[in-house]
Amino acid sequence: MKSKSQILRDKLEAGKEGGGVKRIEAQHKKGKLTARERVMLLMDPGSFEEIGALVTHRTKDFGMETQQFYGDGVVTGYGTVNGRLVYVFAQDFTVFGGALSGNPCRKNLSHHGYGHEDRCTYGWS
Repeated sequence: MKSKSQILRDKLEAGKEGGGVKRIEAQHKKGKLTARERVMLLMDPGSFEEIGALVTHRTKDFGMETQQFYGDGVVTGYGTVNGRLVYVFAQDFTVFGGALSGNPCRKNLSHHGYGHEDRCTYGWS
């Protein structure tokens, strides 16, 4: 039986796959990076802290309850760029083609608030 901490680590790792390996490969074939890849290129190495990594949508219509992706199509968090604190929000086009539901919008708005409180730059990718 897995420990709760191992279950959490497994979920966080699964969330890093966005919409799955096939969709990531399709993005790469188009010459595009995933949201996570774009964020990691922008941020100073080792500085990114993700917020809301386990958020999922609440939609039950059209069979959506069977399609749950951790992060719900966005990568949000904070870190540094050239040593300066920055909050970031990146849409993940491997999840529902980059469409946003209510939860990613709430994640985005909360980040605006954090950035404003900390008087930081806010980046959108």
